[in-house]
Amino acid sequence: MSAAKNEKPLATGSGVVARPRDRDKEGTRTRFTISEIKGSRQTAAQLLIRSLVNQSVKYIFGIPGGKIMPTFDVLRDEGPQLIVCRHEQNAAFMAAAIGRLTGRPGVCLVTSGPGTGNLVTGVATATTEGDPMVAIGGVVPLPDTLKQTHQSMDSVAIMKPVTKFSVAINAPDAAGEAVVNAFRAAMAPRAGASFIAFPRDVQAAATEASAPPLLPLPALGTAPADMVRQAAEKISKAESPVVLLGMGASKPRATAAVRALLKRHGLPVVGTFQGAGAVSRELLPLFFGRVGLFRNQPGDKVLARADVVLTVGYDPVEYDPSFWNVGKARTIIHLDNYPCDIDNHYQPELELRGALADTVCALASMLQERSFARGPELQAIHAESKALLDPPAPKSNGLIHPLSIVLGLRSLVDDDTIIASDMGSHHIWMARHFFEFEPRKLLFSNGQQTLGVGIPWAMAANLIYPGRKAVATVGDGGFLYSSMELETAVRLKQNITVLVFRDGGYNMVAFQQELLYGRTSGTDFGNPDIVKYAESLGCAGLRVNKPDELLPTLRKGLETPGVVVVDIPTDYSKNVEIGQHVIPEAWD
Repeated sequence: MSAAKNEKPLATGSGVVARPRDRDKEGTRTRFTISEIKGSRQTAAQLLIRSLVNQSVKYIFGIPGGKIMPTFDVLRDEGPQLIVCRHEQNAAFMAAAIGRLTGRPGVCLVTSGPGTGNLVTGVATATTEGDPMVAIGGVVPLPDTLKQTHQSMDSVAIMKPVTKFSVAINAPDAAGEAVVNAFRAAMAPRAGASFIAFPRDVQAAATEASAPPLLPLPALGTAPADMVRQAAEKISKAESPVVLLGMGASKPRATAAVRALLKRHGLPVVGTFQGAGAVSRELLPLFFGRVGLFRNQPGDKVLARADVVLTVGYDPVEYDPSFWNVGKARTIIHLDNYPCDIDNHYQPELELRGALADTVCALASMLQERSFARGPELQAIHAESKALLDPPAPKSNGLIHPLSIVLGLRSLVDDDTIIASDMGSHHIWMARHFFEFEPRKLLFSNGQQTLGVGIPWAMAANLIYPGRKAVATVGDGGFLYSSMELETAVRLKQNITVLVFRDGGYNMVAFQQELLYGRTSGTDFGNPDIVKYAESLGCAGLRVNKPDELLPTLRKGLETPGVVVVDIPTDYSKNVEIGQHVIPEAWD
């Protein structure tokens, strides 16, 4: 963000301290008013923090450093609760999870150079997967920005390709403007990440600007009535219509509208991994399962026979249309709050752009009342889908089959437990067999398929729902990407359980290599003693030693308060079967 024409010279100053009466029960500042800062010598760092408070930010995830010190100093006296993390990437993951679970951007705050560079994966994941977040990074003083000096780099340019909004605060008066615009950009459809670069000398400069209030985005209306009517006519006349629910359908208001439509009209429905929970238990007779990764699921068969597909809150990044729209033989109706990206296999005849929930309700009211035929073929596909919910117990060779872990966990938790699934082979088993019936309770990384998100996401979930146990399911590869944050979780006295599917390798890559080349390359690694490692970080450590210990150990891990890590030796020998019967391009 460029400086104003009448920019004042940079100067340091001190500001007011937040009064106790303006803090909530957790000690988090609730709001700042103009009268509080009028007449005081406020710094740009204070203005930024006060602007975050006015955006209803409760937590800031961060790691300090020299070029962001003035802002961290302000946090000692005023502002949201600071959560000191152990790696910037994990701070970004936590901020993005706050965005996914609440709809309001989470915030992370880091220093310059490598501190900001370490955010890139987390920020890219948030933008790809539609999670609102705001990242703030320190920068060298303005006179040094064009020099080869300590931790100098063009962080705005680095962040532009992976964010929706990336600016530098080059004048103290602009700090509040940058915050409010970053929030608005992060939340505007399609949601994603914003980045603010904050030079150290600007942070300490004086400003009389006021912290902007919370300015909500203008509400979208329902999609145009004539287009909704056209969509209703196409669906009503279709022989085999199917509803494909994406991540946008798992937002609470959208989920309620989708459920009302399905109850009224009984359309066959499938969902992407990130659409998990949009279909309720009572709607299971209509549900043909999830689709994603490999084209060999019951939901794929339903899509293959469809003549009209209504996508609700779906983004192609969740499951490439080339996998399910082979031959482009069907009519696609795109319903969402933002225009779709057109590609060779996703060219909707109708785009119903508007408030998602309101448009779904309007469509439901215009659809003709009719019952959709369920011939033998569709009944057989539904039986196949239903079998995924309650499959037979797998045989054991002394290790634990991943399906046994998934079904055991499902039997021990309720629908309100948040499960954060990391990336890896276990992710496939979770996505196919862990049925969830409440929205945004089963979390997947499907866009970037990012390794290491499980533990930080579970920690963010426990911050939002502190009275409930949160669960992370991770492989032993992903575990060591972010397990250092278990110390953070212990420090915060969190209540999370981490299930580690241990096999000693990057199996999700290994089994694909086996299918392609008949051998593996670069997929094996060693492990620490996971129980001792967890205990060294202050966690409770448990281990499953044989199959008949699985359920008792899982139960103990879920019932033990605090941070618990469960080490489970896992047998992935059947994973090659998962990759069979897929379209050839799945491996390209």
